[in-house]
Amino acid sequence: MSNSETNCLCGAVKIVAEEVNPKFTVCHCQSCRTWGGAPFFAVKCGTKVKIEGEDKVKMYESSSWASRGFCTECGTHLFYKFKATSEYNMPVGMFPNLNGLEMDMQYFSDMKPSYYCFSNETKEMTTAEIMAYFAAEE
Repeated sequence: MSNSETNCLCGAVKIVAEEVNPKFTVCHCQSCRTWGGAPFFAVKCGTKVKIEGEDKVKMYESSSWASRGFCTECGTHLFYKFKATSEYNMPVGMFPNLNGLEMDMQYFSDMKPSYYCFSNETKEMTTAEIMAYFAAEE
């Protein structure tokens, strides 16, 4: 998919993502669930992302490997950005016109609470697998 445009709720931040991967991920970690009140459904947008209204974007360092960005005006969750690669993951709901989406991976699958489940068959990574992966990247 290419050239997907979106904006925050109030319109202060506009985003153009040139490369949106239709295979989206779901993260069940406590940080993501606290941030959004639910698991984080994210599309991978790579590094070719243009942001207008950057003065309205606040970054929060949520782990040693990534930061989260949100609009300071309306609070919209804009992205999760990896430090090492500068790649963006963005909430799938920010792109209502994407077609052909497929849930591909669930992160922190061992942290998923018992009060929800998905019927989709996906790849999964546990906390130990994710920590080992990012330790190798540093």
